[in-house]
Amino acid sequence: MMELMRSWVDGWTVSRRAPKPVDEPWGLSIQVGLPTQAVRHVLLDADVETARGLVDAITEPATWIKAFLEPDVMEPWFSPAWEPTDPGFLMAVDLRPSVTRAPDGYTATAETADDVVSVRILTADGALAARGRIGLTGAACVFDQIVTEEAHRRRGLGTVVMGALTDAAVRHGAATGILGATVQGRALYETLGWKVHAPLTGFVHRPAAIP
Repeated sequence: MMELMRSWVDGWTVSRRAPKPVDEPWGLSIQVGLPTQAVRHVLLDADVETARGLVDAITEPATWIKAFLEPDVMEPWFSPAWEPTDPGFLMAVDLRPSVTRAPDGYTATAETADDVVSVRILTADGALAARGRIGLTGAACVFDQIVTEEAHRRRGLGTVVMGALTDAAVRHGAATGILGATVQGRALYETLGWKVHAPLTGFVHRPAAIP
């Protein structure tokens, strides 16, 4: 399980083109550097006292803390300056070659750059209908940012994206797929054989604005 959690963090940083995670006594830290997410801390092996100490020491806005725990376990650690993010799930699957075909009226494209494979599903006039990417880290890869535009949902495009990414991952030598799923995404992934291994709970520091 620890290997799976670390692989998810590694692949996420590859996919987002973020700096490599830094080992900390409680887990991993990533200097993401975005206005909405300055720093991401992922707790891997932290007791309650250590976790509370980390939370209390943080003052920087847009700092995220993620852990593979249920929300009700983590919630008491945080003051009102922190907001919960949408609940999620750590999921994984053994990858197998996949052959998928876009529905009539759509075209699938794939591009690879710096260990990131990006798949896009386009309409006949070139508009983006669905997309996703994987961050390759060797034997494992992380599926990330799987999105179907609202006007094109319920047409199987999410399945096409996942199939195209799976096939690309296998061709690049990956044997295990990992992702952090939303509640809505989990339903799709389970139909494709993915299994939930842990909850994935997050909080973000948004202190009150100074008047």
